[in-house]
Amino acid sequence: MSAVLVGLMSGTSLDGISAAVVRFEERRLSAEERLSALGPRLSAPAGKSGEDVPHAEGFLTTAPAEGREPSAENRGSERRERKAENRFHFELLAFIQRPYSPSQRARLAAALGGGSPAEYCRLNFELGEWLAEAARTAIADSGVAARDIAAIATHGQTVWHEAGHSTWQFGEAAVIAERVGVDVVSDFRVRDVAAGGQGAPLVPIADALLFADDDRWSALQNLGGIGNVTVVPPRGRRDAEGDGALAGVRAFDTGPGVAVIDAVVRTLKPELPYDVDGQLAQCGAEVPGVVDELLAAPYFASPPPKSTGRELFGAAYAADFVARCQAARPGARTEDVVATAVALTVRSVADAYARFVPEPLTDVLVSGGGARNPALFAALAAALAPRGLRVRHFRDAFFDGEAKEAVAFAFLGYLHLTARPGNVPSATGARGPRILGKRTPA
Repeated sequence: MSAVLVGLMSGTSLDGISAAVVRFEERRLSAEERLSALGPRLSAPAGKSGEDVPHAEGFLTTAPAEGREPSAENRGSERRERKAENRFHFELLAFIQRPYSPSQRARLAAALGGGSPAEYCRLNFELGEWLAEAARTAIADSGVAARDIAAIATHGQTVWHEAGHSTWQFGEAAVIAERVGVDVVSDFRVRDVAAGGQGAPLVPIADALLFADDDRWSALQNLGGIGNVTVVPPRGRRDAEGDGALAGVRAFDTGPGVAVIDAVVRTLKPELPYDVDGQLAQCGAEVPGVVDELLAAPYFASPPPKSTGRELFGAAYAADFVARCQAARPGARTEDVVATAVALTVRSVADAYARFVPEPLTDVLVSGGGARNPALFAALAAALAPRGLRVRHFRDAFFDGEAKEAVAFAFLGYLHLTARPGNVPSATGARGPRILGKRTPA
């Protein structure tokens, strides 16, 4: 089977929209074939304009959809299906980023902090237009005709995330379907929450099936607005033990990624959207005591599964953060406050690994907007070095890390189209595997 999908992502950092066009192919493997075809393996065929196009492979064990047991008459065949695995091959055909204008970012930020029903109604449709525009641009860049796109998988924009209770993403799917003329799969998180899960993180299934190492334990650390990590066992270990493609995979939100850093910068330097190239943080010094106080908050000590968002690390948190820094060091420079925000992200990640990740990791692959911040990346590498971890950019192993979540949601869309679960219950805490998303026909 082969299908081309578009993945759309608007994250908590409010930088803009990421759009990826991805071709997925798969075929069923026998148990014997698995031993000689372990993935992922990267090849580098010539892409458009002489550039390399990323390819990778992964495996998925067939399991009953929605966590239901097969009927008595089908139970035997279901067991046989579980012994076979599918090889996933993906090809990133195009990736674009559509930055938000200052006015768009301001409207979204205001809505996420509390808006009127009228503003939510209008923004839902307007964001749908912006998402559709990004999808059309990415499809044009890919060279694939819109009629050949199986679906657009959109995460939308999280408005509010009440961990373990409810979650709300908007960016009207009907608008995207109308403007692009392609079916849309959206609202991925709600089914997992309805099944008792956190609704996040949802990228672990892609991390495990597309980005696992053959021989080594790895951590895939995203530093978007919120930080999250997926702990992935070696693919060879999972295959040898026969536990299935998702056995041993764990994931959770570590705390703030760049949300607090960006909010602090926008508060103290309104002319800047974020700390460009980490220049402010590199010129500052951490304000002592502030991070220690903040890491005593209950979230950081809570064991996984867990998730968070702007409901905790939002505008009010950033304002309190600035006030704490200025109280602890009267006359603290903007650079010092930003450096302290970087320290909060770094130490929260390192603390999460120390508390909750006993697996024998060797590599940490960092993606998201925070990976572009040299001060943040260097500080994270230094903080994890005592554990013997090699911290690398995701792009060094695969492709531009900014595209990773868009690719992951394209994959979730592919799983929806093929009626297979997209959540990892060991990561979200859901009662079982569930097919994620809602489909809006074009």
